Order: sequence, then structure tokens, then C-alpha cells
Amino acid sequence: MACSKGQHKKSFNDVTVVKECLSAAAETLLEGKQKDELCDKIKQIPMSATTTIRKSEILADDVLLQLEEAMQSAECISLAMDESTDVTDNAQLLVYVRFFHKEICEDLLGVRALETHTRGEDIYDAVKEMLIKRGIDPKKVISVTTDGAPAMVGREKGAVTRMKEDNTDLIAYHCIIHQTVLCASVKEEFHEVMSTMIKIINFLRASSSHQHRLLKDFLREVEANANDLLLHNNVRWLSKGNTLARFWSIRNEIKMFLQQLRSQRATQFLMFLQDEHNMDMVAFLVDITAHLNELNLKLQGPNNLISDLMAAVRSFQKKLEIFKVDLQEECTHFPTVKEQIQEDRDKFLYTDFIDKLMRNFSQRFDGFTLGKHLLLLIQNPYLIREVREFSKEATQTFKWAHPGSLQLQLTDLQADVALGEHFEASDPATFWQQIVPEAAYPDLTKVALHTLTMFGSTYNCESAFSVMNNIKNKHRSRLTNKHLHMCMRMALTTFKPRFKLLTEQSHAHFSH
Repeated sequence: MACSKGQHKKSFNDVTVVKECLSAAAETLLEGKQKDELCDKIKQIPMSATTTIRKSEILADDVLLQLEEAMQSAECISLAMDESTDVTDNAQLLVYVRFFHKEICEDLLGVRALETHTRGEDIYDAVKEMLIKRGIDPKKVISVTTDGAPAMVGREKGAVTRMKEDNTDLIAYHCIIHQTVLCASVKEEFHEVMSTMIKIINFLRASSSHQHRLLKDFLREVEANANDLLLHNNVRWLSKGNTLARFWSIRNEIKMFLQQLRSQRATQFLMFLQDEHNMDMVAFLVDITAHLNELNLKLQGPNNLISDLMAAVRSFQKKLEIFKVDLQEECTHFPTVKEQIQEDRDKFLYTDFIDKLMRNFSQRFDGFTLGKHLLLLIQNPYLIREVREFSKEATQTFKWAHPGSLQLQLTDLQADVALGEHFEASDPATFWQQIVPEAAYPDLTKVALHTLTMFGSTYNCESAFSVMNNIKNKHRSRLTNKHLHMCMRMALTTFKPRFKLLTEQSHAHFSH
């Protein structure tokens, strides 16, 4: 029950509800002596908050021990790091680890409260302490992924810079998801339009509860396509596209509602919405943010391979070229623009926006740390044609790799028809870890497994912070850092507590 509490992010006191439910179920389903015996046993189960905390600590220690044992058998590991604040403004550093243990394993290495400063040296000390505590040699860490914050990647005092002093072969790069968000930053005229749209939505949706109720009632009365607007969240940038799309679907009804309001702000907002040039830009933003949202959703999720993330980015770069031509012709990929903008209007502003997107993506990803041939080794090694170029990329990334051995082993692999059939029938991780004989392809297998181990993004960290905010919320703000970290481990770990073993080691203390 303590395990269930931890996994479902509930309060330590909530387990008493389970006891009540068990008793009620026993009284309903059973009769006579059998009911009395089971009810007596249920009453004896210790479920005080103190007992639940102690049991949760035991379970958390057990899954952590399993993680340590699994990491000891791994040839290499990769880290993903991020820092955020909890509900009481305490800075929390979260570190995820990724390695091979029968299969790709992603788990929480540790959480550390940064009680005073969040400088690079503080983050470095916290990460080093986690590694030492888990018995991990810093040289075993082959890569680290961060959000690109100065404290993380600063040239002189950043945490990653200090980690490279311990391990000169460490590969560090910026989270791919975060980079795509930076590429898509709205600026200049579009920024002003977007800002005004958010102000309009906040004015209607959040400035007055009475006005919000009137808006919902009006939308129901006129049978609009939606019964409310969506609020924009600055942290969750995907909400921009969803917010605009919802607004566009009921824009005419919003104009009608603004006409009924007798305020200067409502009049100003109505004038903005009646301006065709403004609405043209809003229409474009609805479509382009939908495309960007689609890319972002492809990049999200646990256990994603870095090769798959980069494939999605490369694909989107090619789509931008298609989008630019399409804007000048049929607007097949921009249905909102096609609906709003007349053919005789100039679309230079929108094609220029696409040009800037293309330049931003090119600047950030054309020189990505892992070359396309190295990533192709994971996606499909049988499609690599330039063997020498592949070995060059591999040796630039992994200093220990020998180009001659890689060239010969890749050539042998591509000539092995039987292995080729296995590749078609399995996923890349299974193929390289379980099917390719390491004795025959030692260097090639090592390069592949090291690449598969790398994090492509800090998605796990971002998801874990959401879990943290569920656990330590305004109703549980007094939760200590120790118990917060324990609860997070229980909620996030991929390992299962060894209940049988723990039961054999413990002694029951029944309630009276």
C-alpha cells in the first residue's frame, strides 16, 4: 500500500482510506466467521502516517539499490540534467540516467535541493556527489544533455565544463526539443500580434469571473464551435498553437461579444480583430504553430532514440522548403491562410518568416554533434554508402574509436545477409545489443551502443518536474526535501520493489 501511495503521488495519510475500503469490501462480500477473521486482520494492518513513511523509505531504498546494481553492469551511461523550483521556491536539480541493462533503461539517478545558489559549481558538486554515491566512475559517463542554461554550459564555470575536466571525452549537447522551441521563437511583427491575441484571450477569459461566465453563456447561446477559450501558458509553449486554433474557430462570435461590452479595452481589441492585416497574420500563426506543434509532439516521450529525434528534425527542415513554395501557390498546408487571405495579397511577410525558421534550424542543427552517417548506423547500417565518412564522424565523436577497424567491420556487417534479415525484423536496440555478435564487430557494436545510450532531450526531466509539482503542492507544501525525493523516486522508477524479499527481512508490528 505504501508502494501504491508513492506511485500515485498521494499523501502519507491517504492510506487509511484504503484500510476503510478493504473493511467495507470484506463486510459486503463475506459472511460469518470468514468475514470476522478478515476484518480483524485488516484492522491489525499498521497504516499510520509514520508507518507509511518508514515503509516508503524501505521501498525507495530497494528500487534505488536495484538501479545501482543495474548501472554497475552497464558499460557506459548518459545523463540528462535540468533544474527547476518547487511550490515553495526551493531549487531542485534533477538528473536522469540512461544505460543498457537487458534493454535501454531510463531512470531517476537523483534529485538534489540547491538550497542557496544554482551556479554551475553547485550543480557540478551535486551531480558528482550523486555519481560517487551510486559508485559510478565519472569516466563511465559518455554524454550529458542539458537545457543550455548558462549555469549548465557556461564556458568557464558551467557544470558541463567542470564535468569535462573529469572526463575529457564527455559529449555534451543542448536538448533537441528545447532547440526546436528556440528556433520557432516569434519576433517582430508576429510577436506583437501574438502578444495582442494573448491579451484579448486573457481579457475575456481571466480578467473577470463574471465576464468569463457571460462569455461562456453567449457562446452556448449562439451555438459556437467551442464553449470557451483556452488560456495560454508561457511555460508550455505548445499551448500557443492550441490557444490560437481555438480562438480562430470562434473568432466571429468573439467579435460579436466584444461589441456588447462597453469598455475602452473591448473597443480597442475589437478594432484589432477587425483589421484584415492583423487577422491575416493570426491566420498564418494558426497554421505555422500547428506544424511546429506536430514536430514537438514527435520529439516528446520516454525512451526515444537520438537518431529518431534528429530524423524528425531533418524531416521538418525539408518540410519548411515545401511550406515556402506552398505559401506562394495553393496553400495546401496552410488551410487557415487559404480561408482568410485573398490571392491578390502579398505573402512576403509569411515566406520571410519561413526563411527565418529555415535559417534558425540550419544554424542549430546542421553542425549537430552526431553526424548523419553515425546516426544512420542506428537507423539502418545497411544504407551507409560512404564508409570512410562514417568512420570519420565516429572517430570525431568517440576519440577511442579506430577508423580502420570501423570501416572493415561495417563492410563485413553489410555483407552479412542473415544479419540484414534480423535487422528488418527487430528494433535497433535489440539488433545491436542481442543479435549482432560483439566478438565479430567489437568496435562497431561499441559505437552503436554508446550512441543508443545518449539522451536526445531532457523530456524525462520536464515530465519529472510535473510529477514533483503533483507531489509537493499547495496542500503538501511542508513536505521535506528528503521525503519529496523519496516520493519522486517511487513515482518515477522503472524498477519494481522486491516485496517478497523485503517481507522476509521485516518483522510485522500489528496495530492494537
